[in-house]
Amino acid sequence: MSAATNTFENVKATILSAHKNSTLKEKTDFYDSWAENYDQDVAILDYRAPSLAADCISSHFSGDREAAVVLDVTCGTGLVAKQMKTHGFGHFVGIDGSKAMVELARKSGLYQDLKLSMLGEEPLPVQWGLFDVVVIVGSLSVGQVPVHVVRELCKATKPGGYVCMTTRNNCSNKEYKAALESELKQMEQEGLWACVEVTEVEDWERAVSEHEDGYISGVVYLYRRPQLQHSA
Repeated sequence: MSAATNTFENVKATILSAHKNSTLKEKTDFYDSWAENYDQDVAILDYRAPSLAADCISSHFSGDREAAVVLDVTCGTGLVAKQMKTHGFGHFVGIDGSKAMVELARKSGLYQDLKLSMLGEEPLPVQWGLFDVVVIVGSLSVGQVPVHVVRELCKATKPGGYVCMTTRNNCSNKEYKAALESELKQMEQEGLWACVEVTEVEDWERAVSEHEDGYISGVVYLYRRPQLQHSA
């Protein structure tokens, strides 16, 4: 369907159909079929998470942005990398579970490397401690990426590096969000990272649930791994 004929109601129907997918194959098939229209559909939703995450990272990152290596987890078509590029970042490694999404990300020319991997089903296919920034936008939510994956995101980050995560704050995601925040705090207590910023955003995206109208809210979390302590 072309952007000219697509409507909010059509996009809403597409997303609600995804919620009925329960098996891994159904989920990947859905994203493969959605890939071509994904960017225009999320624009109709006024989906702000990629730009909000990029803004959050940019406001705290003080290193060399051109040299920084960014791991874009569940990268989709490349919306997050596109936003981060406007802030001066230039080296991206992308991971996604959808072959069609990865293909579109490759065509964007933004990524130095792309990997096909299903989070939660198999380990994150990267070397630990390699990345200056790890970002995951849009997939830490009920029925998608399991909460325990955030530990792998932390392991993939360099000492002193940042992990940026987002989640929705609407009715259907409240239980998941509570479990996510519990894990983030537990990891902080274990000394794995420190919270830099938590930003609650009212107008996250247009609501698609049959029980919600207007806009739903969301959250951006930014954590930082401790620097290595040098002995005297």
